[in-house]
Amino acid sequence: MNDRREFIKKTALASAALYLGGVAMASNNTFFIPGLANDTINMAVIGLNGRAEALVEAMAGCTNVRVSHICDVDSVVLEKHKAYCKSKLGYIPATEMDFRKLLENKDIDAVAIATPEHWHAPMAIMALQAGKHVYVEKPCSHNLFENELLVAAQKKYGKIVQMGNQQRSALTSALAVKEISEGIIGKPYLGKAWYSNSRKPIGIGNKIKAPDTLNWDLWQGPAPRESFRDNIHPYNWHWFKAWGTGEIHNNGTHEIDICRWAMGLEYPAKVSSTGGRFHASDDWQFFDTQLVNYEFEGKEVITWEGLSCNGLAQYGNRGRGSIIHGTKGSVLLDRGGYILYDINGKVIKEVAEINQASTKTADTKGFDLLTLAHMQNFINAIRINEPLHSPIADASVSTHLCHLGNIAQFEQKSLEINKTNGHILNNQAAIDKHWKREYEKGWEPKL
Repeated sequence: MNDRREFIKKTALASAALYLGGVAMASNNTFFIPGLANDTINMAVIGLNGRAEALVEAMAGCTNVRVSHICDVDSVVLEKHKAYCKSKLGYIPATEMDFRKLLENKDIDAVAIATPEHWHAPMAIMALQAGKHVYVEKPCSHNLFENELLVAAQKKYGKIVQMGNQQRSALTSALAVKEISEGIIGKPYLGKAWYSNSRKPIGIGNKIKAPDTLNWDLWQGPAPRESFRDNIHPYNWHWFKAWGTGEIHNNGTHEIDICRWAMGLEYPAKVSSTGGRFHASDDWQFFDTQLVNYEFEGKEVITWEGLSCNGLAQYGNRGRGSIIHGTKGSVLLDRGGYILYDINGKVIKEVAEINQASTKTADTKGFDLLTLAHMQNFINAIRINEPLHSPIADASVSTHLCHLGNIAQFEQKSLEINKTNGHILNNQAAIDKHWKREYEKGWEPKL
């Protein structure tokens, strides 16, 4: 545990030092590092809805990277994204509908995975096996089995893997974490992560023929086959167990990760959850309201409050964020910067993020400068061995915590956790049901 906390502190210090001393920002928001060769990383972007546009625009602002290929199983989405690339990149990358052909291409150095979540870990593992570096959007896995397998795959194949929790590349977050580790708020003991939105019901889906433009079989990939329904594609898969992981992964991953980072924590000793689906009776299989408590060995607590269908903002006009309470004060961290409070709640200082991103309720689909900084860090890690801001061995721990929150909610029981590896203790039924999913024949990820 001490080694892990030391790693987290060193990562924060390295991040801060990199921003302050090694990276400059041009007037057009393009990052450059003095004295480096202009060798170019060829990247393919796989999955072109949601985060893909932000990732492409980030690459347009980065140095030493070229979007060589774009890939999606829906030809309509692929055609739309070609026009987007032309506007942002000035050219149209090569296109493909079957990502496996990209993995065979020796000219591609790295892939960015922005597919539905059931594809994240299996595709990342296949890419590693093909010799590619991987930028994988959060969450990095669909279940705990995949979570551990992806970390093992990165170690085995030795390529760079970064998760897309982009606030890890915020200068102010790194500095706040550094100050917290140095005692600016005393001993941190409570971290609160929250997210709120006003999502609409998704209804009861009608089974219909999949559009001719969509390769529904390849879209499902590792998931057992189901009939296409009219309320799944392109976004509402988030709320189905076969393909998504609910709001705690969709957005909570970010803020839970910041709490864990700021407090120097890894796996909890106990996890409990309450909540439910309160706003509609529809096909939504997760929870529109969830409160999770993570209790740690040192008596620290992290809480997650997810409100998918009630967009009331907190701490001013913040639809998302994290606040760390300590024995001498508190620090509020979000993508716009951080605020330091004394023990009586008086503001001591506010620090604005130069790469400021939205703290409103909207999902993180759009481009922001934190995504650019996070992508540039990934490129620099490949080229010059720059320390990753969110290496998969550490990022996967935050994904692991989110899985535990969902399991505790589904089981309606507190979970005892092995603080060394995050495994569930004394509840074989929960392990049997939730550790690993059922895979379509031939699609189970393996090393």
